[in-house]
Amino acid sequence: ATLKKLLDSKQYKEALDLFDQKFEICTDFTIDMAIKACTMSNDYKRGFNIQKRLSSNSLNNPFIQVSLIRLYMQYGDVDSATRLFSSTANKSNYIYTAMFKGLISNNMAEKVFDLLDEMEVKPDSFTLAILFKACAELANDRAIKIGRKLLDEMPENYRNNNNAVLNSAMHMLMKFGDIQRYVENKMFEKALDIFEQIHLNFDSVTYTVVFNACAGLANDRAIKIGQKLFDEMPENYRNDNVVLSSALHMLMKFGDIQNAERIFRSNKKKDIITYNALINGYNLNDESSKCFKILEEMRHEGIVPNDITWNILIGACSQIGMIHRCEYIIDRIPLDIQNKRQIQNSLIDMRGKCGSVEKAQIAFKSIDDRDTVTYNTMINAFGLNGMGSEAIQLYKQMPNYLRDEVSHICVLNACSHSGLVHEARNIFDEITFKTEKIITIMQFTAHDNSHPQASEIDSEIGRMTSELIQHGYKFDSSWITREIKDGETIQSVLCGHSEKKAI
Repeated sequence: ATLKKLLDSKQYKEALDLFDQKFEICTDFTIDMAIKACTMSNDYKRGFNIQKRLSSNSLNNPFIQVSLIRLYMQYGDVDSATRLFSSTANKSNYIYTAMFKGLISNNMAEKVFDLLDEMEVKPDSFTLAILFKACAELANDRAIKIGRKLLDEMPENYRNNNNAVLNSAMHMLMKFGDIQRYVENKMFEKALDIFEQIHLNFDSVTYTVVFNACAGLANDRAIKIGQKLFDEMPENYRNDNVVLSSALHMLMKFGDIQNAERIFRSNKKKDIITYNALINGYNLNDESSKCFKILEEMRHEGIVPNDITWNILIGACSQIGMIHRCEYIIDRIPLDIQNKRQIQNSLIDMRGKCGSVEKAQIAFKSIDDRDTVTYNTMINAFGLNGMGSEAIQLYKQMPNYLRDEVSHICVLNACSHSGLVHEARNIFDEITFKTEKIITIMQFTAHDNSHPQASEIDSEIGRMTSELIQHGYKFDSSWITREIKDGETIQSVLCGHSEKKAI
């Protein structure tokens, strides 16, 4: 304890003097601290002498091995550090990280990748951060290839909750000039961090990527950055259809339909990319009827819709839910595009949402190479139309390797729509890997306190109600269809609605 206090207060000489006095009764823990004190005080000779006095058991202690590697690396004796590393059995992320750091500090980042090729354990968050740093140091073809591969394979929890890893990855991507990587991985905030922290040499690709990042976020920060960037964009980029389409998509995601339309109309050389961006924007903003007007405009202008166009239009039909409009669109889709699986999946979804389940089933059965989306879409179509039993049956027929989180959610929702609570419980219990999105189903009604979280639900309703009242909300008695009993108020009756409790 005394030794640790001396180290914490950076009294390294005093700590080492105490260590020498008590060496005969020292443990591996105190030996490890002493070697660290030598490293931090640059007293390398003393550190090497400590190593010579150690027993074989202490030399095999993984923490002492790491501290010795750090000592050697800081001294610049890479060969001794490498020999010690090579003699170590059962190498962990801890010792790999020490080696990687040492090699980088000795300007030997290339050797990090040689060691990585031999690495038998999966890199943890600390090792990943150092590997990203090595990639950034070199930024050559090998480093870029390795860095991108590591980023692609990085576990999801590191993407959301580990700032050290993300900052290291961000620095690497800055060195690669690869801001696009964050956008592709839906790490939009980090992409904008790069944009704000470094001076980017803007070209059409950079404008497109930043607009896409802003569209992905569509929050106050993104709106401010995106609109400012577009306003200041040089005139020569305003004739680039890819850049304009990204800007149009961004504005549509912001809900700024008027300015998006202005961009579209000002474009003298509209192509299929521009039209698709506009149609998709209308769809995103629940203005599906405008999509069909644009389709007619495309026909007049001689622009041939591609599979992306048709997929967006099918989605528009799903929103409207008008079967005659849906069939009109389907009849116009060329057969070679209709036979594409993505289009077929969209048609199943559309027909399910329009209540045409039989035609959805026909489309489903016509697909030979069904994928996860095909099954999920059909299960969801059954659920939306109150056919819970059919949804369960198809779920059970679905190959296990195709099932994903969405499959579980779709079948549980189908059970919910059909009131199949017992069946939902059985399916839920059989799901091996449950996520936060896959929740249990509890059936309860108005003024029903049987839910295990009833008190929490009522408390949350009270909090939400108070907040609404502060914003001018008033309870409307016209929603009450019975006489109010003694002791009840309009508020107490309406707060007991099952819909509010469910929300």
